[in-house]
Amino acid sequence: MSRTFGLNTVRNTGLIALVSSIFLTTACTTIDPYTREEKTSSATTGAIIGAVTGAVVGAISGDDSRERRNRALIGAGVGAIAGGSVGYYMDVQEAKLRQQLEGTGVWVVRDGDNITLVMPSNVTFGVDQAAVKASFYPVLDSVALVLDEYDKTLIDVVGHTDSTGSRQHNQALSERRADSVGKYLISQKVVAARIETFGMGETRPVASNSTTQGRQLNRRVELTLIPITK
Repeated sequence: MSRTFGLNTVRNTGLIALVSSIFLTTACTTIDPYTREEKTSSATTGAIIGAVTGAVVGAISGDDSRERRNRALIGAGVGAIAGGSVGYYMDVQEAKLRQQLEGTGVWVVRDGDNITLVMPSNVTFGVDQAAVKASFYPVLDSVALVLDEYDKTLIDVVGHTDSTGSRQHNQALSERRADSVGKYLISQKVVAARIETFGMGETRPVASNSTTQGRQLNRRVELTLIPITK
């Protein structure tokens, strides 16, 4: 399967490389963006973990890509997080993100030391459009503020679609949407070298494409924050 990526700032291949055994044995915590209640039911956990882990495609190249970015940023003077402080650093960042994103429709998902923001397309983009909605700018502005404050993380931006339309169209749309989010964050002073964008098209559904609800879950952009460590 060919993979085409967006931002020219970083061209290395990679994808969210979360080990499948983690989501089989550990429940992620999520906050319902509408009721603000913490949910760990099997249905909610299954859907959101699926959105976070996607499919572990290109895990080796993904690790290599992250390591290259990791080394480049450390070499540029971005201090790495000391091993024993990673959990606390990500805890505080997660708490700030939850506060900023309360009631916005964006899911905040914690899996180990990684944090993923799951952005449903209905609140982020118009139908079949790749330009970020103006109404969503304040949400991304809030995200950018936290990302700028907590700059010791890599940022993977991954676009996904449902299966409506051709595979070629969906692949291109997912790439453009991820690219739009990545470029917007850069415009808000998030360091470009931290960001890499990917489009996965319709290849990583988290629900059935045969239902309206399932297709809505499949249309999303995910931002995964990975701590920079030595």
